[in-house]
Amino acid sequence: MKFFVDSADVAAIAELNALGMVDGVTTNPSLILKSGRNILEVTREICELVAGPVSAEVVAAKADDMIEEGRKLAEIAPNITVKVPLTWDGLKACKVLTDEGRMVNVTLCFSVNQALLAAKAGATFISPFIGRLDDINLDGLELIADIRQVYDNYDFQTEVLAASIRTPNHVAQCARIGADVITAPPAVIKGLANHVLTDKGLEMFDADWAKTGQTILSL
Repeated sequence: MKFFVDSADVAAIAELNALGMVDGVTTNPSLILKSGRNILEVTREICELVAGPVSAEVVAAKADDMIEEGRKLAEIAPNITVKVPLTWDGLKACKVLTDEGRMVNVTLCFSVNQALLAAKAGATFISPFIGRLDDINLDGLELIADIRQVYDNYDFQTEVLAASIRTPNHVAQCARIGADVITAPPAVIKGLANHVLTDKGLEMFDADWAKTGQTILSL
């Protein structure tokens, strides 16, 4: 399963990238706002840092304007993935941009039917939002499983990119279900290493080692 970092924080992305944990990056207008930087500048810097796909989102509502914005964003770097919303206009933009040979991430997916449309329009990635479905007492992970089954039934090549990841459990379940990609904030990805029994084991080893009075570097 690929790990995308959902962030426009270059320093945080760089830290994870150095460990080989970054297969791509997703951004959106809210993350760009949080970064406090110019969208073209920060996106270009991320693209230079990360070899994999970097999603940059259009903000227009109409298909023709989305296409124009998508082309502009795609000029930033060869690894740009144009992110469009799952609306009818977004699907139109997806079809045009895909036919031009550009990667497209169709975002804000909340149903299997929407995912079907995105695959038919040639999307490179479909982004179902787990956490936002959980917020309204629906099962976001069930949607991932359903899309996986449908795509496999018909051999769609669109990759399932699980988004709105809130917890390590979301990541583990997505891996079991067979999501192609998860995108998560840096803190969630780093949190995958945490386990209370690991912490307890280290505390015990440290205490026992201290009683030996030895240091490895002095041996």
